[in-house]
Amino acid sequence: MKTNKDIIYADETYEIVGMMYDIWDKIGFGHKEKFYQKAVAGVFKKNKKKFKKQLRLKVNMNGEEVGEYILDFLYEDIIVLELKQGNGFSKRNINQIYSYLRATDLKLGLLINFTREGVKFKRIVNIK
Repeated sequence: MKTNKDIIYADETYEIVGMMYDIWDKIGFGHKEKFYQKAVAGVFKKNKKKFKKQLRLKVNMNGEEVGEYILDFLYEDIIVLELKQGNGFSKRNINQIYSYLRATDLKLGLLINFTREGVKFKRIVNIK
Protein backbone atom coordinates (compact mmCIF):
# COMPACT_ATOMS: atom_id res chain seq x y z
CA MET A 1 0.00 0.00 0.00
CA LYS A 2 1.39 3.37 -1.01
CA THR A 3 0.65 6.33 1.22
CA ASN A 4 0.80 10.11 0.92
CA LYS A 5 4.14 11.25 -0.52
CA ASP A 6 3.98 14.55 1.40
CA ILE A 7 4.36 12.73 4.72
CA ILE A 8 7.97 11.93 5.58
CA TYR A 9 8.61 8.17 5.63
CA ALA A 10 4.89 7.38 5.41
CA ASP A 11 5.41 3.89 3.95
CA GLU A 12 8.04 3.02 6.55
CA THR A 13 5.78 4.26 9.36
CA TYR A 14 2.90 2.18 8.04
CA GLU A 15 5.16 -0.87 7.92
CA ILE A 16 6.53 -0.33 11.45
CA VAL A 17 3.08 0.20 12.97
CA GLY A 18 1.86 -2.98 11.28
CA MET A 19 4.71 -4.93 12.86
CA MET A 20 3.92 -3.40 16.26
CA TYR A 21 0.30 -4.54 15.96
CA ASP A 22 1.51 -8.05 15.14
CA ILE A 23 3.48 -8.01 18.40
CA TRP A 24 0.52 -6.70 20.37
CA ASP A 25 -1.75 -9.37 18.84
CA LYS A 26 0.66 -12.08 19.99
CA ILE A 27 1.72 -10.92 23.47
CA GLY A 28 -0.81 -8.22 24.41
CA PHE A 29 -0.60 -5.52 27.04
CA GLY A 30 1.07 -5.11 30.40
CA HIS A 31 4.60 -6.37 29.87
CA LYS A 32 7.86 -4.64 30.72
CA GLU A 33 9.33 -2.43 28.01
CA LYS A 34 12.33 -4.74 27.68
CA PHE A 35 9.97 -7.60 26.68
CA TYR A 36 8.55 -5.43 23.90
CA GLN A 37 12.08 -4.45 22.86
CA LYS A 38 13.04 -8.10 22.52
CA ALA A 39 9.87 -8.83 20.54
CA VAL A 40 10.49 -5.87 18.22
CA ALA A 41 14.08 -6.98 17.54
CA GLY A 42 12.77 -10.45 16.70
CA VAL A 43 10.14 -9.12 14.31
CA PHE A 44 12.66 -6.83 12.60
CA LYS A 45 15.05 -9.77 12.14
CA LYS A 46 12.26 -12.01 10.83
CA ASN A 47 11.28 -9.34 8.30
CA LYS A 48 14.93 -8.71 7.34
CA LYS A 49 14.86 -5.08 8.43
CA LYS A 50 18.04 -3.19 9.16
CA PHE A 51 18.06 -1.92 12.75
CA LYS A 52 20.24 -1.09 15.69
CA LYS A 53 18.97 -1.61 19.23
CA GLN A 54 20.04 0.15 22.42
CA LEU A 55 22.14 2.47 20.25
CA ARG A 56 24.39 4.72 22.30
CA LEU A 57 24.82 8.29 21.04
CA LYS A 58 27.36 10.63 22.50
CA VAL A 59 26.49 14.32 22.63
CA ASN A 60 29.46 16.63 22.17
CA MET A 61 29.98 20.35 22.48
CA ASN A 62 33.20 21.94 21.27
CA GLY A 63 34.77 18.49 21.00
CA GLU A 64 33.93 17.54 24.58
CA GLU A 65 31.40 14.87 25.51
CA VAL A 66 28.57 16.33 27.57
CA GLY A 67 26.28 13.30 27.71
CA GLU A 68 24.96 10.16 26.13
CA TYR A 69 21.57 9.01 24.86
CA ILE A 70 20.43 5.42 24.42
CA LEU A 71 17.90 4.91 21.63
CA ASP A 72 15.60 1.89 21.82
CA PHE A 73 15.93 1.39 18.05
CA LEU A 74 17.25 3.03 14.93
CA TYR A 75 15.24 1.58 12.04
CA GLU A 76 16.83 1.40 8.59
CA ASP A 77 19.19 4.24 9.67
CA ILE A 78 16.36 6.77 9.20
CA ILE A 79 13.77 6.47 11.99
CA VAL A 80 14.24 6.64 15.76
CA LEU A 81 11.85 4.25 17.50
CA GLU A 82 11.07 4.57 21.21
CA LEU A 83 8.87 1.98 22.93
CA LYS A 84 6.67 2.59 25.95
CA GLN A 85 4.06 0.63 27.85
CA GLY A 86 0.91 2.56 28.79
CA ASN A 87 -1.81 4.76 27.35
CA GLY A 88 -0.57 8.35 27.34
CA PHE A 89 2.03 10.26 25.39
CA SER A 90 3.89 12.29 27.98
CA LYS A 91 5.59 15.57 27.16
CA ARG A 92 8.75 14.07 28.67
CA ASN A 93 8.74 11.15 26.20
CA ILE A 94 8.04 13.44 23.25
CA ASN A 95 10.86 15.78 24.28
CA GLN A 96 13.14 12.76 24.67
CA ILE A 97 12.60 11.84 21.02
CA TYR A 98 13.11 15.46 19.91
CA SER A 99 16.47 15.34 21.69
CA TYR A 100 17.37 12.10 19.91
CA LEU A 101 16.43 13.60 16.55
CA ARG A 102 18.53 16.70 17.15
CA ALA A 103 21.49 14.58 18.30
CA THR A 104 21.29 12.35 15.20
CA ASP A 105 20.10 15.00 12.73
CA LEU A 106 17.38 12.57 11.66
CA LYS A 107 13.94 13.68 10.50
CA LEU A 108 11.51 11.25 12.12
CA GLY A 109 10.94 9.56 15.45
CA LEU A 110 8.10 7.24 16.39
CA LEU A 111 6.85 6.96 19.95
CA ILE A 112 5.13 3.57 20.19
CA ASN A 113 2.86 2.84 23.15
CA PHE A 114 1.59 -0.66 23.84
CA THR A 115 -1.81 -0.07 25.48
CA ARG A 116 -4.77 -2.14 26.66
CA GLU A 117 -6.61 -1.22 23.44
CA GLY A 118 -3.74 -1.89 21.04
CA VAL A 119 -0.84 0.08 19.69
CA LYS A 120 -0.83 3.88 19.75
CA PHE A 121 1.86 5.84 18.01
CA LYS A 122 2.95 9.43 17.62
CA ARG A 123 5.11 10.71 14.77
CA ILE A 124 7.64 13.30 15.90
CA VAL A 125 9.25 15.28 13.10
CA ASN A 126 12.52 17.19 13.32
CA ILE A 127 11.87 20.23 11.12
CA LYS A 128 15.17 21.97 11.80
